Amino acid sequence: MRYVVRKAGGWLLMIAVATNATYFLASWFLDPRSNYKELRPVRSEEQIGRALAPYNLDPGMPLVQRWWNWLTSVTLDFDWGSSPTGVSVNGEVGYRALISAELVVTATVLSVVIGVALAVYTASRQYGAADRVAQAISIAVFNVPTSVAALAVVFVAIWLNQHAGMDFLYVAGENSPGVEGLLPTIGDRLLHLILPTLTLTLMGYVGYHLTQRSLLLDTINADFVRTAQATGLTRGQAVRRHALRAALVPTAASVAFSVPAIFTGAIITETIFGWNGMGRYFVQTISKNDVHGAVATAAFAAVLTAIGAILADIATVFLDPRVRVS
Repeated sequence: MRYVVRKAGGWLLMIAVATNATYFLASWFLDPRSNYKELRPVRSEEQIGRALAPYNLDPGMPLVQRWWNWLTSVTLDFDWGSSPTGVSVNGEVGYRALISAELVVTATVLSVVIGVALAVYTASRQYGAADRVAQAISIAVFNVPTSVAALAVVFVAIWLNQHAGMDFLYVAGENSPGVEGLLPTIGDRLLHLILPTLTLTLMGYVGYHLTQRSLLLDTINADFVRTAQATGLTRGQAVRRHALRAALVPTAASVAFSVPAIFTGAIITETIFGWNGMGRYFVQTISKNDVHGAVATAAFAAVLTAIGAILADIATVFLDPRVRVS
């Protein structure tokens, strides 16, 4: 607990510094006035300033004063401000984070399980037919752009729907209109999750498969694995209980640090399947010159990175007895 608290304290300081630095950068490079300049009738600079003033975005106010107002609001009320059009950033981030979590958590778990299981199977059969076929498929998938893979999944789903004579695979949107009731809503949501989750899993398992296979090949013939076999374990048991545990340390760290990137980086998948998650919101904050939204997104990613780093350290301690002893 002391170790976790110490690490969390250090990350909290880094999050605070990074978030405040992001506020100044966003304020310098994003211009909320651009959202009003194309309106008709044309607004004057004074009118635009008055419209932005309630949202603490008035360019006539000194930047340091705007920053202090924003920092006070976040610290005392946990209010991250509003967009240039008056939309609450708290509401947007809260809703979109849940949307992205539905995609990211399931897809990440499936990617890790499939990738690691395939790595164990193929590494135990190095240069065999199964190993060569699995490697060829993974390398081919790895070189396919995400947009192409997502569109291919959509076309296959449409083809299956047409031949089945019913729409059982939904290619767009987070839910269907008109669905009421708890169980029907959950079922409808799960059906909409199938294709984007499949796409993220398809693009995500490859890295874990290829990386974990290489790591396993470095440990599968190590002395401690042969010693485990000499005690009566089969080769498969020795690989799963000892070689895999040692080789999982870098993969655990990779998984922990990849979650923030997936949360805010699944832009193409969210766009193609019509999911309003954090990836699309991040792009929208930049395109709409939303200073507060961009800062909140950066802070959200920083918090996830800190959580990932702490989880990676805990996983390393759990998997590697040498670290636990030290």
